[in-house]
Amino acid sequence: MTHPNHDQNPDRDPVPNPAPNPDPDPDRTTGLEAGGGVPPGETPPAESSMPGAGPRETHNPTTGWAKAPMVLILLVVVLVAALFAVMAVMIAL
Repeated sequence: MTHPNHDQNPDRDPVPNPAPNPDPDPDRTTGLEAGGGVPPGETPPAESSMPGAGPRETHNPTTGWAKAPMVLILLVVVLVAALFAVMAVMIAL
């Protein structure tokens, strides 16, 4: 006696595969040639190169620190160092 859900096809695997094959079947995939190649009209055009990435930059600012921020930072550092030096002298007295 056979199982009621069993097909009469002997070539079929009686245990179904829970995870189907992720690769497409070449016999049913459109756009493939006989050897597996792709004809020229089936692929999208190539990406454009870097010149098309944005507007042309004509102003390139200099790199590094500007003079005014650097002077201000150095001034603050010197003032803090002077404050600690004065505090050290006051504590020593």
